Amino acid sequence: MKLNPERLSRQYHQTGTLTPKVTDAFRQTIYDRYHANPRPMPWRETHDPYPILVSEVMLQQTQVERVKAKYAQFLTFFPTLADLAAAPLEVVLRVWQGLGYNRRAIALKRCAEDIVTRYNGLFPETIAELESLPGIGPYTARAVSAFAFGVAEPFIETNIRTVVIHFFFHGRENIHDRMIMPLVAETLDHGNPREWYYALMDYGVMLKQLHPNPSRRSSHHIRQSPFKGSNRELRSRMLRAILDQPGITTRELTDLLSADEAVVVKNLGALAREGFADQRGEGFVVRD
Repeated sequence: MKLNPERLSRQYHQTGTLTPKVTDAFRQTIYDRYHANPRPMPWRETHDPYPILVSEVMLQQTQVERVKAKYAQFLTFFPTLADLAAAPLEVVLRVWQGLGYNRRAIALKRCAEDIVTRYNGLFPETIAELESLPGIGPYTARAVSAFAFGVAEPFIETNIRTVVIHFFFHGRENIHDRMIMPLVAETLDHGNPREWYYALMDYGVMLKQLHPNPSRRSSHHIRQSPFKGSNRELRSRMLRAILDQPGITTRELTDLLSADEAVVVKNLGALAREGFADQRGEGFVVRD
C-alpha cells in the first residue's frame, strides 16, 4: 500500500484514528527504507545504557558527525559510569570541548554521580527513575529506556516530528506536539521499539533532505541563532580560558577576549550559578 500524505491526512482528520491497514502500511514504509538504507552509528551497536545516555546527551542540538568523533573520545577517557563519576569536572569539560552547550557535560557527570551514590552504580531502568536524574527530561528518559531496555513508550524528537507531520498533517501549520503524540503512540512497534525509533528517525532525516523541512510547520520549531558572535560563543571562550589559565581574573578575561567587562562579569556570575566556575581570590577556576 503506497502512502499518500494528502489522502492520509484527510482521512485521519476526518475520523481521528488510523485503521490497522494504514498503521501496518506506515510501519512497513518506514521499515523498508530503514532496512535498505540503515545509518551506521556507534551507539546503535550497544545495549549498554551508559554509552547510550552519553550519545543522547551529546546529540541534543549537535550535528551527528561532530558527535561521532567526540563520542568515541569521551568513552576512551571515561569508559564506565564509575570513571565519569570519579573524574574531576575540569577533565570532563576539557574532553567535552568542541561540542558546545557545556552545561550538558555537567549534567552528564552529575547523572553518573547520582547513579553511583543512589543506585550503587546500577543503571536505573524505569522512566520515573531516569527522569529523577540531573538534567534528564521526558525525551531522554524514554529514548534511553527504548534503546537500552526495549521499553515501548511514545516520545517525540525532531525527526519523529518530521515524519508524523509529513504523513498526517499535509498542508497544515502550527502543529502542536499534543496533536502528534497520539499518532506516535498508535504507530509504535511495541515488539521492537529500539529498531522502530531508529527507523523513524532515519526516515525523518531522509525527508529533510528531499523536502522543505516539515518540522518547520510545528508550533515548537525554533530557528537556531548563529553561534558566531553570540553570547553562547563568548561563554564558551570564557570557559576555555578558565580551563587553560586557572585563576584568570576578570580584567585578564576581558582583555584576552576583547569583550565588554560588564558582559564578562554577568557571564561569570552565570557560570558560577550553573556549577562551572568558582571565584578564588581575584581569579576564577573550574569548580572541583
